[in-house]
Amino acid sequence: MKDLFAVIMLSGIYGLLSASFFVAMDAVDVAFTEASVGAGISTLLMLVAITMTGRTEHPARHKPALALAVVIVTGGLLLYGTLDMPYFGSAQAPVHQHVAPRYINHSMQEIGVPNIVTSVLASYRAFDTFGEVVVIFTAGMGVLALLSVVRLPKKTVGDIARDTAEIDSLNASMHEQHLILRIVSKMLLPFIMLFALYVQFHGDFGPGGGFQAGMIFAAAIILYTMLFGMNTARRVINQSFIQFLAATGVLLYGSVGLVSLFNGKNFLDYSALSTDPIAGQHLGILLIELGVGITVTSVMVIIFFNFAGRGENSQAIENNSVENNSIENTSVKNSDMQNNLRKNNKT
Repeated sequence: MKDLFAVIMLSGIYGLLSASFFVAMDAVDVAFTEASVGAGISTLLMLVAITMTGRTEHPARHKPALALAVVIVTGGLLLYGTLDMPYFGSAQAPVHQHVAPRYINHSMQEIGVPNIVTSVLASYRAFDTFGEVVVIFTAGMGVLALLSVVRLPKKTVGDIARDTAEIDSLNASMHEQHLILRIVSKMLLPFIMLFALYVQFHGDFGPGGGFQAGMIFAAAIILYTMLFGMNTARRVINQSFIQFLAATGVLLYGSVGLVSLFNGKNFLDYSALSTDPIAGQHLGILLIELGVGITVTSVMVIIFFNFAGRGENSQAIENNSVENNSIENTSVKNSDMQNNLRKNNKT
């Protein structure tokens, strides 16, 4: 398949179907994550990416026979490995004989959170989750470093005024062309953000948490940007502040662990945050989930803005270079004309 747009749409549909399968298997938290990432943010980011690469894949210059052979051999080995795995849902599987019974039987007494998934990810395996947040932050900074190479020259006051007038005229024309989409989006955006806050702070009692909430909040910002344009979004959302928030979320998560260490407990042992261990668990989970939500939202917005603004910056620099070349050519012509006039006057 050479049409990259069709590939992206199929990938989004596959993510949505996978989320449906997880719901049918009572893994609602995993389904929530798959729907927000696989069918949501990932699809949007890939759509932005093909605006830079083009919609059609370039024809292959070689026959991928070796790659096909490697894929077939690897797939065969993976299928052979599944023959030794226990049957799906078997009560005798190793995963159901070790830590899972402890999580199910003791998490309510030790953590005091009804949602066992939140207990596992935010308390029992909080150090693993901290590593995942650091990976997300590192990925965002990597994208920022790679795609921020193209820099626009400094603008004068006249350039800023001209750009503002162009943005206003563009918004007026888009408002006429996409009137229904803009009005409906303005109505939906507050509810989307409110739902993100609900998912953020209700993850202890139901499906959700900082990761899912961050994705939903970032999706609301991306939806606003796609409908109202990059220039308008930049006027509303300060990029430096978003980068600051991305680091703040990671620091908030790590600071909770440092407070635990300073109080003589293990790293990310929330019982050190309060005299009541259960209250300390609730406070620690609330703080680290807030850090996760802040970092995920900020990183997704950073990645989207850098992908979407890459082509725009390149086009602006190209236009500036064309204008500079035309100015230089005009100045050269004027100097030649002046030299010719001086020679004629001497003769």
